[in-house]
Amino acid sequence: MTITQERKQQILQTYQVHETDTGSPDVQVAILTERINRLSLHLQANKKDYASRRGLLKMIGQRKRLLSYLRQENPERYQSLIQRLNIRG
Repeated sequence: MTITQERKQQILQTYQVHETDTGSPDVQVAILTERINRLSLHLQANKKDYASRRGLLKMIGQRKRLLSYLRQENPERYQSLIQRLNIRG
């Protein structure tokens, strides 16, 4: 369920805004999306894992708040990010 260090570095390189960027909303949303996708697969196989389900809901809420912030601050970057991550239908 956790992300390997190599996968996290790939995500960082793909979504970072500038050379030393590790904490921009783009990077945070991309990492959360990866964790959400992995946890969703886990929960499909383990339907009674309610503790992990709660963690999933918390991650989804965090991602929603970050996306809302990004939409207010920079709508173009928001649109680009949700298309690249293939979220929000």
